Amino acid sequence: MKVTLLKKDPKLYSANVYLVRGDWNAISDINTLIDVGTNGFIIDELETLSTGVGKKRVEQVILTHEHFDHSGALSKIKEAYNPTVYAYSMLQGVDVKIKDKMSVKIGDREAIIFHTPGHSNDSVCIYCEEEKVLFSGDTPLNIKSQGGTYNYYYVQALEMLTKLDIQTIYSGHDEPLTSRVKEILFNTLENVRRSKIVP
Repeated sequence: MKVTLLKKDPKLYSANVYLVRGDWNAISDINTLIDVGTNGFIIDELETLSTGVGKKRVEQVILTHEHFDHSGALSKIKEAYNPTVYAYSMLQGVDVKIKDKMSVKIGDREAIIFHTPGHSNDSVCIYCEEEKVLFSGDTPLNIKSQGGTYNYYYVQALEMLTKLDIQTIYSGHDEPLTSRVKEILFNTLENVRRSKIVP
């Protein structure tokens, strides 16, 4: 599995957008965008990348949630590539509603999509067990202190994520997290548990 962090428009606020491809660009691989950003800036770069002969450059899109910095360019991506779009919220342009623990192929690997409400009610994370990789969107996974208020369902999601074998986290805005991942997840869970939890 190859993960490429696409460049952002320096003039606009936008989330990280990841293109996931198979190692060999085989016909059976599913070229996948994780989020699409704000304004279609990524299209120029997508046109320069090797995505496989006889294949669509973008075959599917998985939105981590509906906030505009992650989903604003969806209509432009649909117009350019006509991919199948997965999201937990049925926004305009979404083809498949995500269900918790749904299995989906990204690149050349199988992945599971987990519903992880916390940042938003429709937030999801995408986990590839074989690669030990998590695409987390804006789900908060590096909370360094106690305090604040958190939803009970977010705590449940954190408890589930700490049980997974994760070595790399590709988040919605930060640089990829590649060290001390387990420790960071457990510390986040502990800090949240010691904060205010609401139904």
